[in-house]
Amino acid sequence: MRVIVIGAGAIGGTIGARLHQAGYDVGLVARGRHGEVIAEQGLTFATPHERVTLPIPAYARPHEVPWRDDDVVVLATKSQDTEAAAGDLVAAAGPDVPVVSAQNGVANEQALSRWFGHVHGMCVMMPTAHLEPGVVIAHSAAATGILDLGRFPDGVDEVDEALAGALRASHIESEPRPDIMRWKYRKLLNNLGNAVQALCGTGAEWRAIGPVWELLVAEAEQVFAAAAIDPVTEAEDDARRGDHLQLQPVAGEERGGGSTWQSLQRGSGVETDYLNGEIALLGRRYGVPTPANARVQTLMRAAAAGGARPGSWDPDARLTELRSYAG
Repeated sequence: MRVIVIGAGAIGGTIGARLHQAGYDVGLVARGRHGEVIAEQGLTFATPHERVTLPIPAYARPHEVPWRDDDVVVLATKSQDTEAAAGDLVAAAGPDVPVVSAQNGVANEQALSRWFGHVHGMCVMMPTAHLEPGVVIAHSAAATGILDLGRFPDGVDEVDEALAGALRASHIESEPRPDIMRWKYRKLLNNLGNAVQALCGTGAEWRAIGPVWELLVAEAEQVFAAAAIDPVTEAEDDARRGDHLQLQPVAGEERGGGSTWQSLQRGSGVETDYLNGEIALLGRRYGVPTPANARVQTLMRAAAAGGARPGSWDPDARLTELRSYAG
């Protein structure tokens, strides 16, 4: 099995780095200056224990990859880039290549199934960062991350077994799960506060941002009940996380926020339309009001389009506004 990672940013780059370090055959597809640096100099990978530069083969587009019959694709782009990435990939590798969605949200697997016959979901719990071209940072000193996976819409096959085994051999917790989308819906609930954290900044107190996240989650839970969506419980999620993720300082690197915070910091597109926007979509479909999630989606889109940076929101004022929208 060779793993081709498309979108070698914080998550994809870390997956590729760990597999490469464990001796697995890996290729990275990365755009722009980030991809150029990896191709020219290698991928710099920093953790609490090391800082190394890895000579992983890198390609600017899928059509540059010399595709093989044993390839498995890990798609780690942002959700807003899925359809474009899928179009490039199917043109280069064909519809039979297995594709694993290592992405936030729950819409990617269905979108990918328009082009590919073997689609898998991956629930990503991995504290990583990518803010500088050619560099990815992994902050956990125990397991680098938890990456469970399974077939879409359900089931497990030999791809899940093989990739999970490779990840476990690469300092990453991973188990095949036939109900992987239930885990991804729980992760979606956890991600509803990404926009709040990003625009309130990492220095905002939980006292201020916690009630905003709770308001967003309460709407989502009402939507899930109406749609008969049954995510794993918070207790199951906590048990799976256990003590696997242990954040420690990485020399020379400050820890910022999550994926949306990093997107704002880099000035790139954000995936809020596929997080809070997913709740708004389901609410409209099932007749459940979701004004707070819809408002966060609108505010975040405007903030990103206007070049906002982390920390530009007042969390107390935003909570008052969102509560007024939620009635």
